[in-house]
Amino acid sequence: MTTRPFLRPRLTGARFEGHSIPLEFLKDLAVLEEMIVEVAKTEFLKDHPGRKRSPRGFTEGIEMKLTGLEDGSAIPVISLVVAATSLFPPDNQAYFERARDSVVNAIAAAEQNQSITDHLPEKTLSYFDRIGRSLRDGEAIEFTTSTRSTPAKLTKEIRRKLVLASSKVQELTEDTTIRGIVPEADQEKMTFDVQLIDGRRIPATVGAQHLDTIIDAFNGYRCGSRVFLQGIGRFNRNERLLSFDSIEHASILDPLDIPARLDELRTLKDGWLEGQGCAPSQEGLDWLSQAFGQHYPDELPLPHLYPTAEGGIRAEWSIGQNEITLEIDVGAHSGQWHRLDIDSDADETKTLKLDKPKDWKWLVDQVRQLTGDAA
Repeated sequence: MTTRPFLRPRLTGARFEGHSIPLEFLKDLAVLEEMIVEVAKTEFLKDHPGRKRSPRGFTEGIEMKLTGLEDGSAIPVISLVVAATSLFPPDNQAYFERARDSVVNAIAAAEQNQSITDHLPEKTLSYFDRIGRSLRDGEAIEFTTSTRSTPAKLTKEIRRKLVLASSKVQELTEDTTIRGIVPEADQEKMTFDVQLIDGRRIPATVGAQHLDTIIDAFNGYRCGSRVFLQGIGRFNRNERLLSFDSIEHASILDPLDIPARLDELRTLKDGWLEGQGCAPSQEGLDWLSQAFGQHYPDELPLPHLYPTAEGGIRAEWSIGQNEITLEIDVGAHSGQWHRLDIDSDADETKTLKLDKPKDWKWLVDQVRQLTGDAA
């Protein structure tokens, strides 16, 4: 058996710090092997124009394996391994190396707004629908080769550009999360519809492991029961969600779920309050949803959320004899805290900078203490 280092993709982003690689990312590496094998066959046929297909056993006895993890964020070492008994001709290894270089050069071309199909045939670009699908904002896979002085970076945006560079591709898939209600479910076909806040219905299939959750959401439809779905969504070229190909996680949402409530408030338009009232900005709602998710523990009571005439958000808690409000300026990322003890009429106020973790900690400590006192 011979083993030769083949690729050292560098993974950048918060999830890859500490030399750790999420298990879901290993699926991307497996698809990368499929793609390189297919491109290697194409490279072989370029050199043998008289052949219609690559020879039988072209890849027999050769495979790509994860053989190590190097320092520098997370760098998996992928080696080309050829079995000692393989009939794989040594010269054929060059086609795998050419295939690797073509893939990396195509990624670089997408970065630089150059022709992608100068490096890869259209039929192979659909592999990128599954390579890098798990990447999040701020994450990248950096590829280098012996002929490149700078790495080619695969990001969410570059992946999308690569997939859509093929005229044959009209849809692509993405890791997706949505919240909605379930107005229709078919247990025999194992399908259901999830209705979004804008009224659109998205068809989806469900596995046995999530069927009970979907049926619970369906039974609670008239009560407004909402469900959280995470999985693989299918989008058209205009980034419009068409369907859910698979559901990986499903759960019934708390009636006060903050992201779901903020999604409702996204539908507000200027003038929503009898001709007056400013609508909250989409960017501000994005920030607030992320801030609550990052700083506010699940076990604490959730507030009711209401829009304010100024384009902000008002959060309200009723805990024991305490009435709490937090007037949030989603543009300035600040909040005005007010607590009233209805038994003693004692009150307190505090201005919070909601970009500061210490101010979120103060808020959380107050709610936790008051919740404990009420209990």
